[in-house]
Amino acid sequence: MRSWEHGEIPVLGDPAPATSLLIFDSAKQKMQPIVQDLDPHSDFRMYVCGITPYDAAHLGHASTYIAFDLLQRAVRDLGFGVHYVQNITDVDDPLLERALITGDHWSELAEREIARFRDDMQALGVIPPAEFLGVVESMSAISSMIDQLRNTGAAYQVDQDWYFDTSMDSAFGLISQLSHDAMMQVFAERGGDPARAGKKNSLDPLLWMARRDSDPYWESPMGQGRPGWHVECVAIATAMLGVEFDLQGGGSDLIFPHHQMCDSLARVQFRQPFATFYAHTGMVALDGEKMSKSKGNLEFVSRLREQGNDPMAIRLALMAQHYRSDWEWKPELLERATARLQRWRSALARDTTPDVGQLVSDLRSALSQDLDSPAALDFVDQWANTSGDDLTGSQRAADAINALLGVRL
Repeated sequence: MRSWEHGEIPVLGDPAPATSLLIFDSAKQKMQPIVQDLDPHSDFRMYVCGITPYDAAHLGHASTYIAFDLLQRAVRDLGFGVHYVQNITDVDDPLLERALITGDHWSELAEREIARFRDDMQALGVIPPAEFLGVVESMSAISSMIDQLRNTGAAYQVDQDWYFDTSMDSAFGLISQLSHDAMMQVFAERGGDPARAGKKNSLDPLLWMARRDSDPYWESPMGQGRPGWHVECVAIATAMLGVEFDLQGGGSDLIFPHHQMCDSLARVQFRQPFATFYAHTGMVALDGEKMSKSKGNLEFVSRLREQGNDPMAIRLALMAQHYRSDWEWKPELLERATARLQRWRSALARDTTPDVGQLVSDLRSALSQDLDSPAALDFVDQWANTSGDDLTGSQRAADAINALLGVRL
């Protein structure tokens, strides 16, 4: 699948000092230095779960992808390469259900919304993944992995469907750290089927759904059908990045069941953890509730752009909140971000500017502390509000703000 375009990222002279880049690890529940043990000649390997393309990307999506874009930029600034992979769940129940409502063919609906997602990410300055892969194009790898799980006794059949036996993973629950009762509740809320008769364990996830009526299907060793959600990401991520890659990312609503199930599948299949570190973004609310396609309380990036808002102002509005925070979208946030963007551009238009070296140091420091984007924006505000005598600082400041914050001025 084609990714989106992105311009060159300015290089800020010497790489940032080899200080720790600290990220809060959701699984370990503590700050972790994520590049400390990385080979200088190796890429930082990162996988971030993509969208199910049955509607446009909303601000909750954009907030997540901008957060991991900041992480990419911070790692690159330390002198490392980044191998970033993102999936697209381009066949799933929500997509099929929406296609029935709109009258579209499910694949045409997916193609249209993926194109809109690409446009939004490109406009927001998000560095594209090296591999941007759909489930449909990855079907062979996914069905092969399910077949291997069958052959090792980690999969079993209920009617014609196949399930993963979570009891095979002695570390099940390590990623989510939830009690069994809490997992049961969340599993039912987020696409699981804990009450299905015939399952060995109520929390066992679906691996392969046998063909249903007019639903799309693929041939496989398990018969005609299509895969379950969790195994798709495991097959795609490990095929592109290997096992125990550096960081798995996504929204906090993916911690359970999705990322827990991904880790369990990898531990059973490969005898290794899925990823070394886990990072998750907070939820974005609108009108007092988390933005959700099922609830319809959404604000879309594409709609804000169509209204004439500068994509860089949208990006600034999202970065004004710390990535791990739960927060609520309000139009005033975009108004304040638009004014901030104008102040920065006005500062760059001056004949002389303050010292850029200190600005770069401050931005690096803020990002190294769990991607503290609000602090980083405040540092640019301080720089923009200060007079100085640097005759060549405007371009260097613009390059630094672009390279580290992804804001094109």
